[in-house]
Amino acid sequence: MTELIAQGKKPSERWRRTLPTGAAVILGAAPDAWQVPWEPWLSRRHVELIWSGERLHLRRLETATNPVYFRGAEVTAADLGPDDYFVIGSTQFRLGSTEAGPTPSDLGEVRSRTVSAQELGRLPFRDAPRRLDVLTRLPDVISSATNDLELFTQLVSLLLAGIPRADAVALVALSPGEGDSPSVDVLHWDRRSPAEGAFEPSKRLVHEAVGRLKDTVVHVWPSRSAPGPTGSATQGYTLKGDFDWAFCAPVRGEACRGWGIYVAGRFTDPEGGTLLAALDQNALSDDLKFVALVASVLGSVRRVQSLERQQTVLGQFFSPGVLHVLLEADPEAALTPHETEVTVLFCDLRGFARKAEAEAEDLLGLLERVSKALGVMTREILDHRGVVADFLGDAALGFWGWPLPEPDATERACAAALGIRLFYEAQARRPGHPLAGFRAGIGLATGRAVAGRLGTRDQGKVSVFGPVVNLASRLEGMTKLLHVPILIDEPTARVVREKMPPAQARCRRLARVRPYGLENPVLVSELLPPLELDGGLTDEHLAHYEAGLDAFLRGDWDEALARLHQVPPHDLGKDLLTGFIIANNHAPPAGWDGVVPLASKG
Repeated sequence: MTELIAQGKKPSERWRRTLPTGAAVILGAAPDAWQVPWEPWLSRRHVELIWSGERLHLRRLETATNPVYFRGAEVTAADLGPDDYFVIGSTQFRLGSTEAGPTPSDLGEVRSRTVSAQELGRLPFRDAPRRLDVLTRLPDVISSATNDLELFTQLVSLLLAGIPRADAVALVALSPGEGDSPSVDVLHWDRRSPAEGAFEPSKRLVHEAVGRLKDTVVHVWPSRSAPGPTGSATQGYTLKGDFDWAFCAPVRGEACRGWGIYVAGRFTDPEGGTLLAALDQNALSDDLKFVALVASVLGSVRRVQSLERQQTVLGQFFSPGVLHVLLEADPEAALTPHETEVTVLFCDLRGFARKAEAEAEDLLGLLERVSKALGVMTREILDHRGVVADFLGDAALGFWGWPLPEPDATERACAAALGIRLFYEAQARRPGHPLAGFRAGIGLATGRAVAGRLGTRDQGKVSVFGPVVNLASRLEGMTKLLHVPILIDEPTARVVREKMPPAQARCRRLARVRPYGLENPVLVSELLPPLELDGGLTDEHLAHYEAGLDAFLRGDWDEALARLHQVPPHDLGKDLLTGFIIANNHAPPAGWDGVVPLASKG
């Protein structure tokens, strides 16, 4: 295989990447391009490269603001052979081969030495300034990498710069293979002298260091130039390029499971068998300790990055308070389903079907608008310390009261529901806004439920289960029939009346209804924003409605109509009662129990 090798002014400014045959790759500073972090003259999308299998076709893109040089001249296109190179800024790009020579995995004599972490800790640094300078840059190198390939290339270049005696460095990983023996994957490698070609790490050494011993292991192989035990020349081989020694240090931590840092080099004197003795005399102590420290920093930073990614993902579903509980506690215990008192919010978009039909030619645009609409629901749920349990098409399910019981769970659920309603109403007054045509129907119910990690052993999600969830969904559907934005059950309404001042929320009983398909009647109420945020209904209007409902329930429908007529005509919430009275000719039916049966789910 063929690689593109980038080399800047400094030895550490270097990477090499395999060129795919027939596929275009982009050199540039954009996240999806092959980046060159040290080169300031590189545009976001600078050059397109296509490797044909024999030639590299180069094309300077129109977005490039700086020139490309080939054979000393500025070019917009060129074809490169094996000995050619091109230049951007101070960086040279040329072709290299990845064909490796034989590996010494199980060939010839090998002398081995294991160096424990405790032993490395006792070894002093003899060249501390150089190594510490490299180590101080390491966290930034790891954190600034936009993807794993960027991390691997920068890390290997950094290691070559920090280990003067190393001829080659590789980042390796054990992965499951056939049988009981894991295979060795080379995540990235590089050599100090690229002209010498590729190399293949010793599988035996990687297995010993990373898989079996989980400590730094040094191997020494007989060299062609090194005398054997009897003084005669040894004709065996080690690696392509006559590498005589190598060591591998494991990278610990779940985020780097099975990783190792592999370093190889040659003897600096003709007596190759003295390397292990030299190790005892601390000749390799700097290199071993340096690599062990790099491995430790790499494992730690990757673990922090992994936790940050997990926290970011979980932050889409859990508020910071809930997330803190989950991260601080034993995850298995915290996620174990248990029964608890919850308030469930079910929110559905209104007008989606019509928009889907009207905007059938721009479904991606519609999807973006729906995503923004769902984002409003998510934001309000999380901002009020709730849990986003699920998305069902254009609907969202949230709940409060888990993982720990919370005395104000219902109040916060009501505040979230009002926040969703008020946001959509505000956008309705802005014709150009992407969410101008959307409304929301919301149902809130409070009761016992099972919350936690629900699902199968292999696939689960944090959610909530129980009749209270079904009731919240039914209430949301009933908002269409009762023509109000938010419906709540009686336990939720009781909390609003007893614990939430009018400056936070108000509610009115709407009716006692029998939901379609159910036997038991439900007293439903409307959740309303504070008076200053709702110009439609004053407290006096609500008092008239409540008095009219009481008269309706006891069968005094003349009084009920008189009271309901005191409520403004634009209030659609009273239509259920007035419509039912008119449909029954202003007289309660025989056996009147105050319950209005609903003809559909909504």
